[in-house]
Amino acid sequence: MKNIFVLFVLFVFTVAVNAQTKIVNYKVKSGDTLYTVAHKHKTTIVEVQKLNGLKTGDVLKSGRVVRVPTNTYFPKKKALKKQTKRKKTNSLKTALGQQGLPFQHVKKRRRVAKVDNVYFKSSKHNMSFGGFGFGFGTKKSKNIIKLAKQKLGQKYVWGAIGKSGTFDCSGFTNYVFKKNGINIPRTSRNQAKFGKLVARNKLKKGDLIFFDTSSPRKGYVNHVGIYLGHGRFIHASSAKKKVTISTLSNFYAKRYKCARRPS
Repeated sequence: MKNIFVLFVLFVFTVAVNAQTKIVNYKVKSGDTLYTVAHKHKTTIVEVQKLNGLKTGDVLKSGRVVRVPTNTYFPKKKALKKQTKRKKTNSLKTALGQQGLPFQHVKKRRRVAKVDNVYFKSSKHNMSFGGFGFGFGTKKSKNIIKLAKQKLGQKYVWGAIGKSGTFDCSGFTNYVFKKNGINIPRTSRNQAKFGKLVARNKLKKGDLIFFDTSSPRKGYVNHVGIYLGHGRFIHASSAKKKVTISTLSNFYAKRYKCARRPS
């Protein structure tokens, strides 16, 4: 009786499988491969090859009719998804380990880089502290920024260099640097040629940054400010009519020309 029951179960299972599985004739379309044909019919490449006498490496020609078994293979999607995610995580950890960097440590640095990329759309160099900068001589840059911030709200006057507390953009930078023992040219165009040229993704606090704010843009420097770090800079703005702080995004990001580090 036990053997009869087992045979009965096997018979029922075979009938059920055969009810779902059948062989169809499929006309090959342009771009089809053994994988796409097998995947489309929920079967395997091996089964398609066996039915049609194909070998590994054979190419399916457009218009050929092949016999394909259907519904013989059902991949476990959830298992594949978890396996893929695990592989990505392991690959990342391995790559980080080769560089001697812990996984959590790099995640924090990546978050910092994202902020910098908003302003600069720059390269991997922003992963370093250079993107936010500690200044070209910490004490000197702190003094420059401290004096510059003391002038916030001072009136913008074209051609002014500090007389009666008024400035234009290059007059403001000239004044601040001169008070800190660094003599730079008077105009923004000439200041843009003075000191060490700094890459956009290597900006540090206290660097001079230059723009073409003309409309339409004329292709040369006509505005300057002092970089404060974190994508901000201080400048005497003709638009705001005062010394103010702006961000290196949108308007100024598009009009950025270069940066210099006077010393």
